[in-house]
Amino acid sequence: MTDPANPTDENATPATPAQTESVPDPLSSAASSTPAPESGQAASTPKERFMDEITKKRSLDDHEEEETLWEGGYSPKAMIGSWIGLAILSVVILVAAGFIEQLTFGIALIVIAVLWIMVGLNYAAKRLGVQYELTSQRFIHKTGILTRRTDRIEVIDISDVSYEQGPIQRMFNVGSISIISTDKSDPELELVGINNVGEVAGLIDDIRRAERRRRSIHIEQN
Repeated sequence: MTDPANPTDENATPATPAQTESVPDPLSSAASSTPAPESGQAASTPKERFMDEITKKRSLDDHEEEETLWEGGYSPKAMIGSWIGLAILSVVILVAAGFIEQLTFGIALIVIAVLWIMVGLNYAAKRLGVQYELTSQRFIHKTGILTRRTDRIEVIDISDVSYEQGPIQRMFNVGSISIISTDKSDPELELVGINNVGEVAGLIDDIRRAERRRRSIHIEQN
């Protein structure tokens, strides 16, 4: 029976509060679906990727093995002019012995023998007493026969390379190479009697410039 003071029917089902459905936020869903960057992940910006590549290249360059590119010393062809001159002088001495009474053939032969021995000893000292070696990083020169001294010049310290040839040397492709560097022990080094002098001088200069270009990356980044 319905109470007149309360018009609500007692058999009626009481109203329940409306249930609100949760609507997913698209922004939060996108944020949750994006994986968080892991530690050690590759750099994302172009600048960071570039710096990573430079660091890798630097690491490889710092562990680059030293390679021997050229070895040499005093070439026998550098003495050809001396041998020719000595041969001409020997003939002149023998001819003079026929016209000068005081200069007998015996004395002339002794003089000629002494001259040839002196030139031969000079050649042996140059041939055996000097040795050069060019690597991808250094220029090494050794001097001495009984006792040997070894000096090293970093190719990046070489500031200028030039070579010189005389008339006879040009015929046999030999000559002298001059190396100027900032090395305190050998600021000016003269390489005498080098075979294929133009090619060797060009190789030293190429290695010098290549090493400076390689290390310039390190200087700019430090």
